[in-house]
Amino acid sequence: MLGRATWRELMNDRPLLVLPLGSTEQHGPHLPLDTDTRVASAVARGLADRLDPVLLGPAMPYGASGEHAGFPGTVSLGTQVLERVIVELVRSVDDTARAVMVVNGHGGNVAALMSARRILASEGRPVHLWAPTTALARIAGIPTADRDLHAGRTETSLLLHLAPDLVRLDLAVAGPSPSLDELVAQGVAALSPTGVLGDPAGASAAEGARLLDAYVDDAVERLLSWARRQGITPPAARSAGRPA
Repeated sequence: MLGRATWRELMNDRPLLVLPLGSTEQHGPHLPLDTDTRVASAVARGLADRLDPVLLGPAMPYGASGEHAGFPGTVSLGTQVLERVIVELVRSVDDTARAVMVVNGHGGNVAALMSARRILASEGRPVHLWAPTTALARIAGIPTADRDLHAGRTETSLLLHLAPDLVRLDLAVAGPSPSLDELVAQGVAALSPTGVLGDPAGASAAEGARLLDAYVDDAVERLLSWARRQGITPPAARSAGRPA
């Protein structure tokens, strides 16, 4: 892990660096503000546990969450600032890593990440982006996953698996299920007074565990495929019992 290493321990390897990116934003009355960061961190940790050499960086807990304005606890950098942060972070790791993968846990970060990747690619700095998809939620058996946009069954199941002590199921309520276009155009507060877009009903820790496995499987597969396309030596399967 990057935060636990000394600079001398990183002198020769220049591994692939995995950076989890989340947010600090409302997740309804029943989920913690750091839900997205916890999910991104869990996927990144699962990836580092499976592949070697992979250097796991500390999670970044702030993103672009302007669509959640109006709810206490939401703290946002905004798209332009987040883009600049990612660009400068990746530029700064030239002496540390040969490439960077960003594991993104919040959909509102995507525009900044795509723009940052274009800038960095023009400089010869390869960056791979990964984020959850509704297709993976369907694989895990979550019904109407394409309308489960925020603090619904998907995220509630993940948090019941990752941090059950922080889930307040007695406060969980269903919200509307708008399209993504409606969410982007109107923001969450105009659509749902509770901040929930979807329905947490049916969520379970077992479902969350299946979903996390599907996320990690997909992240590993896509990372290896991307590395080969980039001409980067891909990390190998980690030997059993060897810590990340």
